[in-house]
Amino acid sequence: MTAPASTLLLAFDLGNREWKLAFTTGAGQAPGVRTMPARDLARLTGELGAARDRFGLPGTMPVVSCYEAGRDGFWLHRALAAAGIRNVVVDSASIEVIRRARQAKSDRLDVEALLALLLRYHGVERRVWRVVHVPGAADEDRRHLHRDLWTLSRERTRRINRIKGLLAGQGLRLESLRALPVQLPALRCWDGRALPVGVHTRLEREWERLLLVRTQVARLVAERRAAPRTSDDPALEVVRKLLRLRGLGEISAWLDGLECFAWRAFRNRRELGALAGLTPTARRSGGLSREAGISKAESRFIRALAIVLAWSWLRW
Repeated sequence: MTAPASTLLLAFDLGNREWKLAFTTGAGQAPGVRTMPARDLARLTGELGAARDRFGLPGTMPVVSCYEAGRDGFWLHRALAAAGIRNVVVDSASIEVIRRARQAKSDRLDVEALLALLLRYHGVERRVWRVVHVPGAADEDRRHLHRDLWTLSRERTRRINRIKGLLAGQGLRLESLRALPVQLPALRCWDGRALPVGVHTRLEREWERLLLVRTQVARLVAERRAAPRTSDDPALEVVRKLLRLRGLGEISAWLDGLECFAWRAFRNRRELGALAGLTPTARRSGGLSREAGISKAESRFIRALAIVLAWSWLRW
């Protein structure tokens, strides 16, 4: 389970201000750990050269690297690939941990542990962790419209609930909020007094925020509705095909197309189920056999949509 001596292995621990790098060429070798400013690619090139010099490797020595998926996304993966480095992005939740009592933790310990797992992965243990499928830059960029719409829809609900909560706190309930600016001056508390100044002012601010969110939601919905009819993007052809199916609407076709089928190739239905986190998690040991439910891993967008579609089909 040792890595070939002809490969330089590199693990990253990515922070907001600093990155930890850990280098090695094989098992049993003390890793070299370096600290560098975050996102400094010129410095990273220098550290790679220094690591080759330290281990006595030629400049043409291939490099294999890894880092955990997180806030930095996939730009580093693309930068490493452009530099000729074979990189893997690791699902953080799939990394094995010791399940004893409290464990020491630091950036140095984390990057050394990640490097040890990379050694095993580069050898024969392909199941030591799960590797993230990295989308292309264009595929990733297409997701922003519907994900922004998802976020704004939740924000709209929060604003509506906040307004209702402020009214309920004064003993009031309105059947509809559409005429709130007109009704606000005439609203009275439970004891007949006018609304307190602070509550009145906050309701006005919340209403302004709600109007802004509603405007942005309407704009994004119009853009999403027009894109399949006007754009010649090949990925949207998948959306157009899904729209021809009975039982799938605009939202379903868009999410399934751009989050799933437009950029991923599936070999079987199990891979598709795993992407949505709908795979079963059986727990069997000796005479015990229990089904623990679905895994809920991977894309929450696809999983939520699949559940909504299932209920819709049952209902209609």
